[in-house]
Amino acid sequence: MEDNKNLVQGTDVEVDVVVDAATEEPTVDSTQTAADSVVPNDANTMKERDMAKVTARQKVAKVLVQIALYLFLGLMALIVLFPFYWMIISSLKDIEEYVLAVPTMFPKEFHFENYVKAFNTASLGTLFLNTLYVGIVSTVLSLVITVLSAFAFARLEFKGKNILFAALLATMMIPGELFTITNYVTVSKFGWTETYTVLIVPFLVSVFYIYLLRQNFLQIPDELYYAAKVDGTSDLKYLWRIMIPLALPTLISITILKMMGAWNSYMWPLLVANDSAHKLITNGLRNAFSVDPTIGYVNYPQQMAAVAIVSAPLFLVFIFLRKYIMKGVSRSGIKG
Repeated sequence: MEDNKNLVQGTDVEVDVVVDAATEEPTVDSTQTAADSVVPNDANTMKERDMAKVTARQKVAKVLVQIALYLFLGLMALIVLFPFYWMIISSLKDIEEYVLAVPTMFPKEFHFENYVKAFNTASLGTLFLNTLYVGIVSTVLSLVITVLSAFAFARLEFKGKNILFAALLATMMIPGELFTITNYVTVSKFGWTETYTVLIVPFLVSVFYIYLLRQNFLQIPDELYYAAKVDGTSDLKYLWRIMIPLALPTLISITILKMMGAWNSYMWPLLVANDSAHKLITNGLRNAFSVDPTIGYVNYPQQMAAVAIVSAPLFLVFIFLRKYIMKGVSRSGIKG
């Protein structure tokens, strides 16, 4: 065996190469210099630095995105909430401060008497009672129709069920305003104008509520229905004892939405029941405040106070019952 020292080109490191005389295959001596380990370490260090830079950039980008998102959400919240803030502060001003050329963002003095005057001027007590009566009666009757219809489409088998349900869903594509003329002609021929009947009957059936409750009923296992039938339970008893309790969140949502719809109804009551005995809240506020002869224009602070009083129940309903609305709706769109 003979030893040869060769200089490996391409590096500044001398490597001892031992050539075996028998095989003439060079083998690298185990006594390597430190440069062989330095090169990989430098590469790893550079890689770690690059990864650290990328991670830092990602963190900065994430923070910037979150800041932009919060700014956007804050701006949207400000746009939504500012009208309500303006309504409240305007209701607490006097008329002289309200009509200033440069509006004030906060009342100089609080005039809570505007709320008392607004309540009496607009006869809000009568309007509240009319609206509650229409809302409660229409909600109860609508719930009965909705529950029975949803149960029929979800559990009963009859000819043309799917075609009929598809036809009902198709009516949801038609704007509600298109039904106004035909409904008005119909109720006029029946002589229902200027009555509570005209405010209740035309909107007892809601295809959307039927669809919502049907979807919830479809999530109830069929085994419960078959077991109940084996025990001799009638369909109505099964509906009352089993399905309604299981679908209670959706029923609560429908109740809340129906009451809110009656509370916010404006165009239809204005057309068919605009007399003083059957006015609802929205229509009553429209004509309650006219030009005050003592000041020459409408007393807007009192009008704002009346709007605040009317809006308060809706705010309370949303604050305390919003989880039931979201829970009921979310449970109704899973199974088709």
